[in-house]
Amino acid sequence: MFLGIDIGTSGVKAILTDEQSAIVDQQTVALSISRPHPLWSEQDPHEWWAATQSAIDQIKARHPAQIAAVKGIGLAGQMHGAVILDKDHRVIRPAILWNDGRCEEECRLIEDKVPASRKITGNIAMPGFTAPKLLWIARHEPENFAKIDKVLLPKDYIRFCFTNAFFSDMSDAAGTLWLDVAHRRWSDDMLAACGLTQAQMPVLCEGSAVAGTLKPELAERWGMKPGVVFAGGAGDNAAGAVGIGALGEGQAFISLGTSGVYFAGTNQFRACPEKTVHAFCHAVPGTWHQMGVILSAASCIKSATRFLGADSEKDLVALVTEINYANPTIFLPYLSGERTPHNNPAATGAFFGITHETTHADLVQAILEGVAFAFADCQDALAAAGTHADDIMLIGGGARNEMWGEILASALDRRILYVADGDQGPAFGAAKLARMAATNEPVNQVSTRPKGQKAVEPNAKLKSYLLPKLQKYRRLYQQLEPLYFDSAQ
Repeated sequence: MFLGIDIGTSGVKAILTDEQSAIVDQQTVALSISRPHPLWSEQDPHEWWAATQSAIDQIKARHPAQIAAVKGIGLAGQMHGAVILDKDHRVIRPAILWNDGRCEEECRLIEDKVPASRKITGNIAMPGFTAPKLLWIARHEPENFAKIDKVLLPKDYIRFCFTNAFFSDMSDAAGTLWLDVAHRRWSDDMLAACGLTQAQMPVLCEGSAVAGTLKPELAERWGMKPGVVFAGGAGDNAAGAVGIGALGEGQAFISLGTSGVYFAGTNQFRACPEKTVHAFCHAVPGTWHQMGVILSAASCIKSATRFLGADSEKDLVALVTEINYANPTIFLPYLSGERTPHNNPAATGAFFGITHETTHADLVQAILEGVAFAFADCQDALAAAGTHADDIMLIGGGARNEMWGEILASALDRRILYVADGDQGPAFGAAKLARMAATNEPVNQVSTRPKGQKAVEPNAKLKSYLLPKLQKYRRLYQQLEPLYFDSAQ
């Protein structure tokens, strides 16, 4: 038996799997977020730990014999969060999260201090990354910065709670802006730009390697045998990729969640920061990955449900029963700004082409198309970075809408594969990494694609309808871009 635990932003999810990675049980415990000031986003790491223990307790109550048989535990989690500990290993302040926006000035300072930062890290310095958060603490909370003995990512703080060990895997560490991503090691230059040293960092390991063992008192609490091992684990998207077998060159998936991710495996480090493509280490040795990220995907439907007065998101998308090929409406899905390829936090959403004849169904269809067009921009950015995928697995809550899959296939001109267990997400991949660490089974034997995937091919009629709309969509952004920055001043 193996446990996979995902330290998410909205909740902690635990999944128990058997020796063949079949899911036995799962449990999610909700988390809260604190926003003490505009742009700030924080959580209490102690709440993560309480939620993690509760999730395991609840699975144990239902399956005591199976929990007792656990051999390995894997961790995944929200990336980029900053947990700082003092010399007694106590949390100094609440963790600053990935979606915190206070550190824009610190990003500029880091790139000024290290002109080669984008070459070293493969990424533009953005407020979401960990490094600018620490520089912000140094500048605005010097009394807290002076106490720092260790800096940890969210899942790695939970590992410390489980094991008393300080480790981080390559995929999660790549999102700090302190990693030399090509060489899979900490960069002294990037650390020095934030006033830190390697002594304050966790030990680096691969996601499938052993990285600590369960403390005896916790093994006793859950009835587990001594010596339960922990895998290095992974950042959330890399863990999700392990769960569905997206590891090799060009193996790709799209995650249609609140935000959207276009993820592709690579067999070498290939950076393209000028297109706002993220280039990170993958969770297993000798692999990397690239990501295009859009900040609003399924959340566009959630917002439309509110402003169109629908009873539910399900009811709203059900209005689109077939494609209206005469629909002129175009939607720009930049409700939270945009990352790939524009790197424009000031961008906002827009409908274009509304007439007296426009219906709610037309607006919803435009939303589905607009998100697909944003992924087309990601695909072009990945192509500029040297990556191509022939087919794309589709996961996340938005994947339940089959019309969206048809639009994506035709807008991207790629085959879309619906994946079984794709909605299990990072926790499922973490359980597979735990299996690798505990059994030494080869990666390609454990991280496999689910069988029986439903395929959606590009549709010639839909392609010919979408292509001119995609071109107009792109021209609309170019026309509006100066106005976005005018309104932000």
